[in-house]
Amino acid sequence: MKTLPARTIARSRGVERLVRGQATSDGAGVRLTRVLAQPLQRRLDPFLMLDAFGSDAASDYIGGFPDHPHRGFETVTIMKAGRMRHGDSAGHSGLLEPGSVQWMTAGRGIVHSEMPEQEQGRMAGFQLWVNLAARDKMQPPAYRDVPGAQVPAFTLDDGTAVRVIAGRTHGVDGAVTRPTTEPLVLDITLPPGAGFDLPLPAGHNAFAYVYGGAPARVGGTEVGSETMAILANAPDADGVRLAAPEGGGAVQILLVAGAPLNEPIAQHGPFVMNTAQELRQAFADYQRGVLAA
Repeated sequence: MKTLPARTIARSRGVERLVRGQATSDGAGVRLTRVLAQPLQRRLDPFLMLDAFGSDAASDYIGGFPDHPHRGFETVTIMKAGRMRHGDSAGHSGLLEPGSVQWMTAGRGIVHSEMPEQEQGRMAGFQLWVNLAARDKMQPPAYRDVPGAQVPAFTLDDGTAVRVIAGRTHGVDGAVTRPTTEPLVLDITLPPGAGFDLPLPAGHNAFAYVYGGAPARVGGTEVGSETMAILANAPDADGVRLAAPEGGGAVQILLVAGAPLNEPIAQHGPFVMNTAQELRQAFADYQRGVLAA
């Protein structure tokens, strides 16, 4: 892990809105919190969904996510605790362990499963959905596993630790870089009293999800744990300022930003296309057994 000096921004974005996730279940009864849901897809384009999951009770996750299809977008799974096995119709397989990242491009179609490889203990992490541009939706599916030790990371002089899952910041290239949507995905740990200035392109949509520790300050606004702060798109702001209060514990934040596609979004369940006709075609292809690679 590299140690880097802090960087400063001239003006921080503010917080436009605070969002608390909604408890739900998916797969075979896995309990999770849906933080970014369909009503926010246009506002946070190109991001379609963010689920947070975390439980010490095996009954909350043991059913896992049996075989299910996707078309038209990418999934990013970030494991914080536990072990999950991936398998898919394109022949990929991988084991997600604490700290690891899985980046899957569904493209024209894939059927995959994510099943727990444990019957007790904690399972925790996130799944983020990133849209694909219309011209890229029918590309061949792809998959990449990144072990935790291979996720690039750096620390600042004040002890702030940053894992660069996707994109580039502070001169560090992330584990994954993607064209067009240019996603930046950072897993940030702020020690008590620490601050972090993060440069962001003015045109990118961005949000910060505080998932652990004491309340954080995001763009000058106090944000409680398990809360998403949607960052305002201020043309005169060059980034966002994050801080942890003195006297508390470390604060953990998932920071996500990306370039909007500004294209129509047509989603039904596991398929995300641009038109209703393309959605109908996706369902027809799946029913005929020709969706998956």
